[in-house]
Amino acid sequence: MSAPVEIRSGTTLVADREDVAFDTADGLTLVGELATPRDGPPVATLVCLHPLPTHGGFMDSHVLRKAAARLPALADLAVLRFNTRGTSSPRGTSEGEYDGGIAERYDVAAAVAFAAERGLPRPWLLGWSFGTELALKYGLDHAIEGAIVLSPPLHRTSEAELARWHGSGRRLVALVPELDDYLRPPEARERFAVVPEAELVAVDGAKHLWVGEAAVRRVLDEVVRVVRPDASPLPTEVPAALVEA
Repeated sequence: MSAPVEIRSGTTLVADREDVAFDTADGLTLVGELATPRDGPPVATLVCLHPLPTHGGFMDSHVLRKAAARLPALADLAVLRFNTRGTSSPRGTSEGEYDGGIAERYDVAAAVAFAAERGLPRPWLLGWSFGTELALKYGLDHAIEGAIVLSPPLHRTSEAELARWHGSGRRLVALVPELDDYLRPPEARERFAVVPEAELVAVDGAKHLWVGEAAVRRVLDEVVRVVRPDASPLPTEVPAALVEA
């Protein structure tokens, strides 16, 4: 038996990966990728919403890319990533133009609808920065189990929109970096107080961009703890056969 291999920053584990595209209600085609477990059906689904495209955010933003690289194999999760309108990546460019989080409500709807059409189970929104605004503003309009928001700035989400989550029956978990550029844990506790059942996780030493392997591992561990608790904590080593060549 070969020795286990450490999971490093660039490690990609085996999964079935498919380039996908889907249409919005206002007539645009968005491009993305769906990664699913190779050896069986997924037990839950992450619909990923990326950071601000005008500041370099796209479907390959590193935390989301590493979620797709690892979680199908480690936690039997389906991971759907896509470029919101007007956003480009090596996968391609989604049609349309960035609209500041307004028309992007159609992008969220199209992604969740695509997951449903493909029969993907137990959808969760996983938003990062700008993506948290989309999750918080529009997530409750769709059949999701809940939302996990990373580094929520709460620039575009109103108090009324946030308060809608109270009593919704949908789980809301916020990971807030201690050293965030926009919203740090003390203020986040005040802002999220309108959703008393929300779980706020303050992450010591972390920054808005979750730079470094330790920060990424913490995020992915927290995601799996919420969505697939029996697969948590995630291993740091895997059999060599699980690593893509």
